[in-house]
Amino acid sequence: MSKVQELEAAVADLPREEFRDFARWFDAERNRIWDEQLEEDAQNGKLKKLFEKLQKENQGQPEIPLDEVLNDAKLS
Repeated sequence: MSKVQELEAAVADLPREEFRDFARWFDAERNRIWDEQLEEDAQNGKLKKLFEKLQKENQGQPEIPLDEVLNDAKLS
């Protein structure tokens, strides 16, 4: 049994109150990791192209569809 399967089984067996506590912790941990990734991406320049597009849009240029911005960000 993998660790993920073990965790899934353990979480499935939690009483409702403990599950709520776990869910709060998990959400906070996921957000912490997301924040770290954003900080890393910002520091290593991965967000620069996205930032430049958003700046252009804010300076009266035509709006850029979010899908286009996100697709371009994936290519970087």
